[in-house]
Amino acid sequence: MIRHSALFRLKESKGTEGERSFLAALAALRAIPGVQDFEIAREISPKNPYDYAVSMRFDDQAAYEAYDSHPAHVAFVQSRWVPEVDVFMEHDTVVLAL
Repeated sequence: MIRHSALFRLKESKGTEGERSFLAALAALRAIPGVQDFEIAREISPKNPYDYAVSMRFDDQAAYEAYDSHPAHVAFVQSRWVPEVDVFMEHDTVVLAL
């Protein structure tokens, strides 16, 4: 199983229509085949520069790669993520079976 997560801060201020629009567009990515356990969360710790997190999981590398190259994901990254996200950190991990 692969977990894909990103912590991010928007250029848009919190509580604005721009924020709501961005998060709604992000949430639409949950409809891409192979995406499981999709969540968007708001950061509560003052220890880092991020305001939000998005996370999801995939059964395997092939499902993750299909998501990454899916036209809806590519379009979102180009039209929303790149111009509207101020700073982010992406985190992709394989869950260890211990």
